[in-house]
Amino acid sequence: MRGLSFFYRSVDSPKALKNSAEDNDVSDLEQSPAVDPNALRVRPKVQIWHLLAIVCVIVFCVFPFYWMVAASFKSQQDILSPEPKFLFTPTFENYQRAVSKFDVPRSLENSLIVAVSTTALAILLGAPAAFAIARFEFRGKKDLWFWFITNRMLSPIVLALPFFILARNLHLLNTQLVLILVYLTFNVPIVIWICADQFRNIPRELDEAATLEGYSSFAIFWKIGLPLAAPGIAVSAIFSFIFSWNELLYALVLNTRADAQTAPVVATNFMSGYELPWGQIMATGTMIVLPVIIFSIIVSRQLVRGLTMGAIK
Repeated sequence: MRGLSFFYRSVDSPKALKNSAEDNDVSDLEQSPAVDPNALRVRPKVQIWHLLAIVCVIVFCVFPFYWMVAASFKSQQDILSPEPKFLFTPTFENYQRAVSKFDVPRSLENSLIVAVSTTALAILLGAPAAFAIARFEFRGKKDLWFWFITNRMLSPIVLALPFFILARNLHLLNTQLVLILVYLTFNVPIVIWICADQFRNIPRELDEAATLEGYSSFAIFWKIGLPLAAPGIAVSAIFSFIFSWNELLYALVLNTRADAQTAPVVATNFMSGYELPWGQIMATGTMIVLPVIIFSIIVSRQLVRGLTMGAIK
């Protein structure tokens, strides 16, 4: 007992604790790697270069939009000036001529109806198909998936004449319906392609638990799949809307009547053999881009979640 009491007193004494702490500090210093002071000096330089790179990318991406919007408020003389004019007197004459001469608001209305209808139908048809591909096994699944992911490889000019003949035989020329049906042929595969990966990232244990609770396949899709895959669906909706809004070839071939033309087709009407009214072209371009920007801002939160979903496991 005397030996044990002596042992406890020696360990609990402040001198013993101090010596043990010093020994631990020395061992930690010996085991810790040496810090290079030059590495600490390089970090600020690296951060500066990263900041400059980000600024260059932002300027490269944003400057064309700035120049388009600025040119839409310039006169033809200021636009064609040898020296770029960043300070000028703004004018709304270009917008007035674009609206009165080529009926741009009517073309924007046609584009909006076609793009919104195509996007809604593409999501309505593509999301259940993507869930079925991601969750079920059936015959011909690999071939169907291969067709979906290679659909965009086919050049649109190859299908322009067949679509024109079909639309003429069905009396659908110069209508919004023909554009909606044609745009679905390349927007539905995009929706399926994006949404299928989102549904694959959802744990199958949730489906199994819902099945034990008596949920049907459609109920699992509606109550579990759709809410969890909402970011991916938002991304596919944005792509579908942009592709439908910017499409020119099919709209130019299938709709030749002035009151049925979409905005990209009307934008080509400004070109003539003698002069290009750049101010009116830029004003029309600004009005065409504005709805896409507004739609992207509305779903921007879901867009960021959808693009980053699955990046980190």
